[in-house]
Amino acid sequence: MVSTLPVSLEDIRAAAHRIAGRVICTPMVQSFSLGELAGVPVHLKLEHHQTTGSFKLRGATNAMLSLSPAERSRGVVAASTGNHGRALAYAAKAEGAVATICMSRLVPENKILEIRRLGADVRIVGVSQDEAQQEVDRLVREEGLVMVPPFDSPDVVAGQGTLGLEIIDTVPEATTVLVPLSGGGLAAGVAAAVKGISPTIKVIGLTMEKGAAMKASLDAGLPVQVEEMPSLADSLGGGIGLDNRVTFAMCRELLDEVILLTEAEIAAGMRHAYACERQIVEGAGAVGIAAVLAGKIRGRGPIVAILSGANVDMEQHRQVINGTQPLYGEEGP
Repeated sequence: MVSTLPVSLEDIRAAAHRIAGRVICTPMVQSFSLGELAGVPVHLKLEHHQTTGSFKLRGATNAMLSLSPAERSRGVVAASTGNHGRALAYAAKAEGAVATICMSRLVPENKILEIRRLGADVRIVGVSQDEAQQEVDRLVREEGLVMVPPFDSPDVVAGQGTLGLEIIDTVPEATTVLVPLSGGGLAAGVAAAVKGISPTIKVIGLTMEKGAAMKASLDAGLPVQVEEMPSLADSLGGGIGLDNRVTFAMCRELLDEVILLTEAEIAAGMRHAYACERQIVEGAGAVGIAAVLAGKIRGRGPIVAILSGANVDMEQHRQVINGTQPLYGEEGP
């Protein structure tokens, strides 16, 4: 089944060899507090400890290393909600290339500043990922830059899938993997990796209730547009592209379930990560914890939850922890 999809287990293993030494093999820890709640062992994959603060460095690095020297010399460009932009800026700098990152005005300022610090040319365009993508398309067409998509690329998906290989290496008995779901690059890659090795493993995509483009597209049976809305899980915002070539088909084939989380549940996940696990994670990185806390994960264990990113504005994080952060479209916690 997996071998007929755009990215295979062999592609992911090749990516792991390619990016070895350029990304961190992140820790896996057992959460006894969540295990007591779930009634089965729960492990946390601490991918927010990655060099650029999120899993995105895996895909960006694999994509950069898959380009020819001539392509790298033209410069690379991408649309991003923040974490892919930071990862691509870092990976491009490491290879002596110039990165241009296009983002909407919904991207938090802390992420924009870090991308600029890494030397990338930042373009702020519109109020949606789709509008940022239009600027990317223009730069490719008019200035000859090479696009490195944030998710809908076999090279990017294969890079993200290396995280799945690490999960199976460290918790080979895992029966359920909880994956943050946005454009589907991480979910598709991880699912292809873990199911390629252990076909019976269950992979669940987790996203916010409002503006969940992949969930809406899976429900519709084809890629659709959704309105982008502010969320604590801002990294999960953005569309999947109406001409999606890779991740929609892979998520449709490989995900066993998609679960939606409220803003209050995401905030609770962030608070639990800090208070009980001693981890600072952004909203998107807390959705696995949030789903367990909300009682939305049922079945056998062990469960592995991916903590995907730590690039949160620290003032926002403080407010979430203290319960003073206004929740988008909801009453406070």
